[in-house]
Amino acid sequence: MNPHSVRGEKGERGDKRERILTSALKVFASKGFFGAKVSDVAEAAGVADGTIYLYFKSKDDLLISVFEQQMESINGELTAAMAGGKDAHDKLRRFIKAYIGLVQSNRHGTEVITIELRQSAKFMKEYQNPRFAEFLKLLASIIDEGQKSGKLRSDIPAQVAARALFGALDELALWWVSGKGEKLDIHKVADWIGDLVLEGLHKK
Repeated sequence: MNPHSVRGEKGERGDKRERILTSALKVFASKGFFGAKVSDVAEAAGVADGTIYLYFKSKDDLLISVFEQQMESINGELTAAMAGGKDAHDKLRRFIKAYIGLVQSNRHGTEVITIELRQSAKFMKEYQNPRFAEFLKLLASIIDEGQKSGKLRSDIPAQVAARALFGALDELALWWVSGKGEKLDIHKVADWIGDLVLEGLHKK
């Protein structure tokens, strides 16, 4: 067998899988998870219906894979945004601003993560959610850094503070993507959330 041919086939499979995921993101965001059909995704991706099942077990599996792809990208962007932070305060602000920026620049992804995922029983009950665990670990590590440096109060577990902050960001993302908060300057909102969180965590 020609090794170049094998690599080409793998590359083609990878490209087709990415095309399906990109199409699924747009279809789920526009039609909703329940309203969308696998055939809608196949049509948008330019593949036969049966091709979807060569890569994904079900519509739920496809939705979870879309989420994993989105979260992998988000975690990478957030890590890069914090790279130049001088301390925990600066890193937290960078994290919040970067997250809000991603919400604004990726409306389809935001709709799927904040709305459509909650429609999947498999996601809510069975999926272990390792990508989200990485997200929380990244956020908690900043808080932990600030606690160890003595700049942030240490009586609140970093994991609890991280989940509380995500809850606030998630609610704001849902508010914005639903159209109810679009009149607000979302970047100003990021500053407000940063002030709120840092005031609450500040060691007095």
